[in-house]
Amino acid sequence: MFHSTYSGKSVLLTGHTGFKGSWLSLWLLQSGARLSGYSLDPQPHEVLYDQLGISARLTADHRGDLADLARLTSIIAEEKPEFIFHLAAQPLVRLSYEIPVETFTTNVLGTVHLLEAVRRSGHPCTVVVITTDKCYENREWLYSYREEDAMGGHDPYSASKGAAEIAAASYRRSFFDPGGKVAMSTARAGNVIGGGDWALDRIVPDCIRALRKGESIPVRNKIATRPWQHVLEPLSGYLWLGAALHDSRVAGYPDHSPFRSSFNFGPRLTSNRTVAQLVETLISHTGGDWTDCSDPNALHEASKLNLAIDKAFHLLQWQPVWDFEETLFRTAEWYLGEQRGEDPALLCNQQIVAYETAAQAAGLLWAR
Repeated sequence: MFHSTYSGKSVLLTGHTGFKGSWLSLWLLQSGARLSGYSLDPQPHEVLYDQLGISARLTADHRGDLADLARLTSIIAEEKPEFIFHLAAQPLVRLSYEIPVETFTTNVLGTVHLLEAVRRSGHPCTVVVITTDKCYENREWLYSYREEDAMGGHDPYSASKGAAEIAAASYRRSFFDPGGKVAMSTARAGNVIGGGDWALDRIVPDCIRALRKGESIPVRNKIATRPWQHVLEPLSGYLWLGAALHDSRVAGYPDHSPFRSSFNFGPRLTSNRTVAQLVETLISHTGGDWTDCSDPNALHEASKLNLAIDKAFHLLQWQPVWDFEETLFRTAEWYLGEQRGEDPALLCNQQIVAYETAAQAAGLLWAR
């Protein structure tokens, strides 16, 4: 996969102990990467990283905070990674209302620290900074946001990710010249779901916790619309973007300047569904029911959010593989299998193979 770009290459992944980081770690290891990680310890409820046994397969498993610029600088200078995927973040909207300073510090200054460490190292490197679809100034309209639209954000999480995008663009323009040693891009994904996510205050983990307790699922914002996608969808985009940044010829371009920018990785418009539709589709596989717990006085969360993925389609020949129904089937399949005692690593590996096979059948460039 990915034209063997990562085979034998040194890759540093920040946030490798999280939900997306664990899946990405597994895929990179399967691709032959010499992988190291930098992250805080996972929270007690975040068990996927340990379930997958990733730590034993890493070149180095660094634990630390993005606030520690000296440590980041030392690690990058010592390891000289050929690729960096920056996933580490405070990723929750509602939590950002409780810890706004930590959210801005981690998501904005943490990104600046990583890029500054890369700048100081002076060695060639391909960097993909992961932000979110919530980085856009959300006007609550049906229009799909494009990469050129304004950054913004009502809640601290969204605003911090918009600010991280601006900071990354500044580093790219100020320090990472088009012909220089560092090729850097940012990637914005939709609402990611999939097996092994146990984050607090996220709809799918909340559903699974309620179902396993035999309780009705509490749904607080049933009419909110999101671009739902399986975790493997944006990860394939990140990996293919990294490959094109590293060697543009794999994507059919003579140089990588078209890829030194921002990219949306979202689902097709048919996967933009309400929270109620998501829950209904999930419980069609798992059983159970749900309760409308809407609160008119609840903290603000966006009600409409769509992503345009034309740029990724035209420049990277990337497009989604699994539709909404398949995404929910695969998500339910993972949690039901894990509940039956099946090996989580085997479940993840089986889904990666299924996803790669479907991508090959669709003729996607990265899967050839």
